[in-house]
Amino acid sequence: MSLYSKRGVSAQKEEVHAAVKDLDQGIFPNAFCKIYPDFLGENDDFINVMHADGAGTKSILAYLYWKETGDISVWRGIAQDAVVMNLDDLLCVGIYDKIIFNSTIDRNKNLIPGDVLEQIINGTQAFFDLMKSFEINIHYLGGETADVGDVVRTIAVNGTMTARWPKSKIISNEKIKPGNVIVGLASFGQATYENNDNSGIGSNGLTSARHDILDKYYAQNYKESYDNSLDEEVVYIGKNRIADIKEILSPTRTFAPLIKNILENNFDKIYGLIHCSGGGQTKCIKYLPENVRVIKDHLFETPEIFKKIQEASKADDREMYQVFNMGCRMEIYTDDNFAQTIISKAASFNIDAQIIGRVELSDKKELMIKTGNGELIFA
Repeated sequence: MSLYSKRGVSAQKEEVHAAVKDLDQGIFPNAFCKIYPDFLGENDDFINVMHADGAGTKSILAYLYWKETGDISVWRGIAQDAVVMNLDDLLCVGIYDKIIFNSTIDRNKNLIPGDVLEQIINGTQAFFDLMKSFEINIHYLGGETADVGDVVRTIAVNGTMTARWPKSKIISNEKIKPGNVIVGLASFGQATYENNDNSGIGSNGLTSARHDILDKYYAQNYKESYDNSLDEEVVYIGKNRIADIKEILSPTRTFAPLIKNILENNFDKIYGLIHCSGGGQTKCIKYLPENVRVIKDHLFETPEIFKKIQEASKADDREMYQVFNMGCRMEIYTDDNFAQTIISKAASFNIDAQIIGRVELSDKKELMIKTGNGELIFA
């Protein structure tokens, strides 16, 4: 059993998928978000989407950093994480404007004061103001903030996004076909709309990363930061203090300004979009059409944060690529002759982009990832 599993989490969410397998999959089953007919406007030319996600256990890293350093501004990054994990999922079905956001914050009031809530709420609005400067309008309609110390140890920061969108402008992934190339967008570096260099970590796999990188000091001094029923052998087994590895808290980068530009001007050239979030580089398998093989043989050089996590955890490549984005958090499926246009447009936002792979005909749905240590096959 992997360390990830021993800590009570699952990169592939097998039990979650099993629990929802009998639910309606919406009108575009291969789409990255579940899409329904226009119940709100009752117009056959439109669709409705409601999507939920959050910052996950990254909020625990923020908690430890805040307690250690006193820097309360770290919570603004968590606000961005919760929003972007929703927004960039919506980008994958072609939605980038006229979005409603409701936050859901559950806290232990004895440990998380109102000042922290203020940072999260104001940080959320500040991110929306930034997006508005790119004509990406996200309307903040409040939400639920609950004091539930019996349920959460510290704080959980989540949200829901809702949109009504033209059906003719949906990316459903059904057009992905053999001969397509895959343009990857880097999660690392510093985009023109970011204030700092981004490690590329995103908001996935951080239960494992936290325990693998941070010192046993945190088990001894912050018992509220982990499930106390876990075996001590998997709890905070690293060598670092949180202030020494702040890059693990880099706010999740949104690709919204770039994707909006591409979809507004070249919608018909985009056949599929995949956000490499939960499931890391294997995320695409769930959303591919049947009878295609995806080959990723030119991924970005692995960013330092993932090298540090792998060194600390001793995880093999298979687990790393299943859990983390490994430096590439968005995939665009397109024609070879349009790929360079995307790469050039990404460069205008100072986002690294390159062709990371291709789509081939296959008798079964399959993914091959080429690493420096060999090939990994997923089906």
